[in-house]
Amino acid sequence: MIAENFNYDAPSTLEEAIALLHQYGDDAKILAGGHSLVPMMKLRFASPTHLIDINNIPGLSYIKEEDGLLKIGAMTKEVEVEESEIIKNKYHIFGDATKLIADPQVRNFGTLGGNLAHGDAANDHPAVMFALGASVEITGNQGKRTVPIDEFFHGFYMTAVQHGEVLTEIQIPAASGNYGSAYHKAERKVGDYATAGVAAMVQIGADGRCTKVGIGLTNVNSVPMRASRSEEALLGSDLSEAVINQAAQYASEDCNPSADLRGDEDYKRHLVKVITKRMLNLAISRAKNQG
Repeated sequence: MIAENFNYDAPSTLEEAIALLHQYGDDAKILAGGHSLVPMMKLRFASPTHLIDINNIPGLSYIKEEDGLLKIGAMTKEVEVEESEIIKNKYHIFGDATKLIADPQVRNFGTLGGNLAHGDAANDHPAVMFALGASVEITGNQGKRTVPIDEFFHGFYMTAVQHGEVLTEIQIPAASGNYGSAYHKAERKVGDYATAGVAAMVQIGADGRCTKVGIGLTNVNSVPMRASRSEEALLGSDLSEAVINQAAQYASEDCNPSADLRGDEDYKRHLVKVITKRMLNLAISRAKNQG
């Protein structure tokens, strides 16, 4: 199908983009990479009458460590994340995730902020952000505000980004010490939505016990979700095989997959259990090598 007619604006400043959002109201949508929005428009699932392209706005693409945070500009492209030396050295989870996102053509234009702002539980970065304990900076005409990732997703394709606001930055507590992270998803073919996916982050103290942990799940709930009970089982533990198995079991029990062409609920729960164990073990291995 072909998208309905729409008007196109390409502001050169963030202030101009925000002003246009207020001018056009609910009929406007932000265009970043476009890999989620444009297909929805073609299928008539979304029919904005105004597209506001923010690709020409400077200062929204960067990766840096500052003030104890890893800061990533919302317009940073997946390929930039994949090639960043900071990411390669400390935040292996991004290397895992970006390589599983569609194909090189998509990664050359798709943006990290767009992946999050779409609010799709099938996207990869929401789970990654849960695992890493991220926060999201949102900018509007009243200035900037920061929202923890646990408060960012409000419902099906709904986020904390309100009318007249733009997601501008992702903030992640900087990696330190024995810190490891990992991500994997099962998919039927390259570029397909995940059947199930798991993101994991683990920090290990000098005594070998878990001092910090995060687990996010992909496409097994109506909104992106954290595996909270699994995290509670791991935190403070010796990260033994038994504890890891218990955490994986909790993740499989607490997710809410829907049966579809990719598999039934039991199959998806099984995948969550298997992938959770594998990603926790990989994150632990990386943490031990990092310290």
